[in-house]
Amino acid sequence: MSFMLPPPSDRPSALPIQVVAGLGCRRDCRTEELLELLIHSLARHELTVDNLIGLASIAHKCDEAGLHELAEHLGLELFFFSPEQLSAYQAKTGGSALSQTATGSPAVAEPCALALAARMGASARLLGEKDRSANATCALATFDREPA
Repeated sequence: MSFMLPPPSDRPSALPIQVVAGLGCRRDCRTEELLELLIHSLARHELTVDNLIGLASIAHKCDEAGLHELAEHLGLELFFFSPEQLSAYQAKTGGSALSQTATGSPAVAEPCALALAARMGASARLLGEKDRSANATCALATFDREPA
């Protein structure tokens, strides 16, 4: 049996935190704006894109070029969730009438982050409040890894 040495860290026994990002955006939101918002959100929690393992948005945005370009730029998989798939995560996040009308879901960033975190592990939880830019929202979530 072989195994890899962990990367250097201040706490060698700690595994690096893994997070996912839920993203909401207006139509034709620029990739640069999404990336800037994502980096800002991660930095608020002393994280970098190296901690990021997935991106998620609502199915309504599946043709949004900026989201696809962001995922490609970061080398991450982009997941889309339907409003029905997100309904289980809405109670924890609140929402707005505008989002409900535009996407069929009262909120996008937070429930998308929670849905993806829940798909990747156990005990999905948000890392604080979502961040906003002029045309986008970003929420981060983490989870406990399932035992191997």
